[in-house]
Amino acid sequence: MAPDQPNTIYPCPFSKNYGIPAQQAWLLLKIFFVYRFIVSNLFVILYFSPFGPSVLGTQDQQLYVISALFYLLITLVSAPFIFWRLSSYISQAQIFIFTDIIFITLLMHACGGVDSGFGILLAISIAAGGLLIGGRCAMLFAALASLAVLAEQIYVMQTHTLRSGAFTYSGMLGASFFTIAFLSHVMAKRTEQSERLASERQLTISRLEELNRYIIQHLQSGIIISDQQQRIQLSNEAVRRLLGLPDAPLRLDEISDQLSQALSLWQADPTQDFAIIQLDNGNEIQTRFSSLNLHEEKLNMILFEDIDLYNQRLQQNKLASLGRLTASIAHEIRNPLGAISHAGQLLSEAPQLTEEDKRLTQIIQNHSRRVNSIIEDILKLSRRNASKKEKIALDRWLPDFIDNLIAEQGYRPDRFNVVFINRSLHALMDSGHLKQILYNLCSNAVKYGCREDETITIEVKLDKDKPCLDVVDHGPGIAPDIRQHLFEPFFTTSSNGTGLGLYISRELAELNQAKLSYAYIDNKSRFTLCLPNADHAVIEI
Repeated sequence: MAPDQPNTIYPCPFSKNYGIPAQQAWLLLKIFFVYRFIVSNLFVILYFSPFGPSVLGTQDQQLYVISALFYLLITLVSAPFIFWRLSSYISQAQIFIFTDIIFITLLMHACGGVDSGFGILLAISIAAGGLLIGGRCAMLFAALASLAVLAEQIYVMQTHTLRSGAFTYSGMLGASFFTIAFLSHVMAKRTEQSERLASERQLTISRLEELNRYIIQHLQSGIIISDQQQRIQLSNEAVRRLLGLPDAPLRLDEISDQLSQALSLWQADPTQDFAIIQLDNGNEIQTRFSSLNLHEEKLNMILFEDIDLYNQRLQQNKLASLGRLTASIAHEIRNPLGAISHAGQLLSEAPQLTEEDKRLTQIIQNHSRRVNSIIEDILKLSRRNASKKEKIALDRWLPDFIDNLIAEQGYRPDRFNVVFINRSLHALMDSGHLKQILYNLCSNAVKYGCREDETITIEVKLDKDKPCLDVVDHGPGIAPDIRQHLFEPFFTTSSNGTGLGLYISRELAELNQAKLSYAYIDNKSRFTLCLPNADHAVIEI
């Protein structure tokens, strides 16, 4: 029989409410076996020893010897069944109690009946039955023991002369059996309840520990706990991801000497609790230091935050400030702008205007519309809500976007070609923001990058564990001297543009912790948008 599972519950076959966990039950059974082994050996050794009490076997020596030897033999035979669990727990516990009732009653009769005092040993077995199985089983054992004592007295009465108080003593012994059975049952129930409560609390603690461990390991921010000697005691998965480490570091100087120096500076001056660390791969990481004062030692906690997340928060604050500013400016500009546009329109309708004057009024109308367009773009940017990130399957989302773009703008069907270098990529981003960024990039590629007969390629790939979209055209590219101004607001090389398209695209990218960049490679202009990977489960706080 295979060992029982730790959470197995053993109920009494006559009880509906009693049960004890497997490990505790087998332990109690083993303890009771040790008790039986000691007692059965004492029955044999004391009988044959010259120092044993004279009461042993005084009534029937042959019965005493046979009963004691059989009691010892049955106890020894039961050893492998208990320690190797060759049979069920319930059957072994019941056999133990039943054999105790039989053999102790026989030994009591062989030693002179209830007057010998052997009957008290039955009380121990009854108590053991209440603890091992409990419930109605304990009362059953008490009844059987009482009947056995009473039957022994009736048998002696038929064959021997009894004292007048023998039946009274037997009755008191039987009552004690029931009392002990009841008390052992109550004790077992309380033990069971305490065990269940302890198990539930242990399970709750284990779940909380597992939950805390999961939260720490899946935090978006990296966490390192180090001692005063800069030995790392704990680090989460985000540390390796943010720092680009293959394995968990053991010391701070293994990550960066600059990080080790920043911690030493903070320990000397607690006000210097913030630093931006330059990693060996050229990336920057934001760090913040704090102390953990435990009872036994003082530890340091270092929080690592992606610089993109830091920029995202700055971007949100900047957009909030920009929104308040542009709303007031737009209101102040739109009123005189509307008056200028209306006056220019009325002036153009005057019959006495010359052709040259009409051309001037047309210039007024065109530039009024352009200024109004600039105001509209600024208001769109300033009213931008916080990003509502969602998991986007690029292999399904991107073809739908291209089909809608072609249908809305009237492009020919083969104007765009989507190439999946890597498939099954998932981005974590606001779908509306992603749509606006790609719309701006694709529109610029159509206007400035390609001839009408050329195709614009959108490549989907995985770069440094991030899904990236490359919008590639065959245009002449952007001059090197103006690339540094490419994403600045109001910078444009077109007389009809507002210079806000790429600026808005970059702002939306940073708002979603994405990166938008430009490169001219192999005579092709390439705008690259690298997105957060949705397959990396992180918890943002």
